[in-house]
Amino acid sequence: MSRAPAARPQTALQGVYFDGHSSRPHPAELTLDAGGAALRVQGGGVAASAVHWNAAQVTVDPAIPGVRRRVTFPDGSRFETGDDAALRRWEGQTGRNRVLRGVRGLEGRWTTALGALGLAAALTGAFVIWGIPALATQAALATPRSVLQTFDRETIELLDTEDYLGPSKLSAARQAQLQRAFAPVRDWAGGGYPYRLLLRNGETGRDFQLGANAFALPNGTIVMTDQLVKLARSDRELVGVLAHETAHVTRRHGLATVYQALGVSLVVTLLTGDLVSAGTFAAAVPATLLRSGYSRTAESEADRVSAAYMLRVYGTTRPLQTMLARLEKAAGGGPDSSEQDGGGSWLDLLSSHPDTRERIDDLRALEEANP
Repeated sequence: MSRAPAARPQTALQGVYFDGHSSRPHPAELTLDAGGAALRVQGGGVAASAVHWNAAQVTVDPAIPGVRRRVTFPDGSRFETGDDAALRRWEGQTGRNRVLRGVRGLEGRWTTALGALGLAAALTGAFVIWGIPALATQAALATPRSVLQTFDRETIELLDTEDYLGPSKLSAARQAQLQRAFAPVRDWAGGGYPYRLLLRNGETGRDFQLGANAFALPNGTIVMTDQLVKLARSDRELVGVLAHETAHVTRRHGLATVYQALGVSLVVTLLTGDLVSAGTFAAAVPATLLRSGYSRTAESEADRVSAAYMLRVYGTTRPLQTMLARLEKAAGGGPDSSEQDGGGSWLDLLSSHPDTRERIDDLRALEEANP
């Protein structure tokens, strides 16, 4: 005696039916099983009041919170229901929307939600720490020279006001002497940049005092203050500083610092590929240069470049070591003076990344390793 085939489990859903020709809803019932779907329209004058489709002919839209589930048929008509649980059971039987059902299941667990939130926070932090600096470096290397000229011009126009810098008070003879000392450094630095040395008084500003300082702008303009010149005991010390600053130019450290500070604007610029329009960033350059700091890698690299020049010309890095130590003492005298307020600007030779003592030790090690 043969057995009758087992009945397929069925799921009945109550909802509304749209015939695909008008926006009028019709009460309907949809019966689902592993083989397909049977629709029965409950009145309303619809001609096709009972229709059956194979499971492969039926499309089930993914679930959206707060929205009725939609089942679409081959003729363009559709059935909508609020019975999400029943429809999900049928999806499980037929293997539909498997990935989306898995995602939805994960979303329903608070531990998974917290884990996803933590992962998102970690990825965001990683992008801020490593992603944006990497993008900033690439954008700096790709920026045209015409944009660098704009950066330098706009920045000098701002700094040459009574709020920041004033005309140098050094004698004409002393200024000429410093220009002659800079010439070999300029020729050695290379890179095709139009290097120039500007001497300025760093103690004329009413709200901001640069003091003893030197800094480089992206297109090769190097500014050195009278106060730094007076602090030095020899021009060799100043030459070491100038060689350090030219390294920031050739490696485009300053430009990368500006782009990194701009952050989101940089990402948009890279995604659109419109690096030429980066000239519009020029207005933000002065404020960024006055507030940002070089990375540990950038400062160390500039020190190594300066050390290479000094070892080649003088056979020692001691002048730059001495200058850094003297600047630290002038800034406060303590070993942590570079970490105090006012010492974190990239304009400050005592940038806190890395600290002065570590930089001096590195310079000494480079000299000892030189044959």
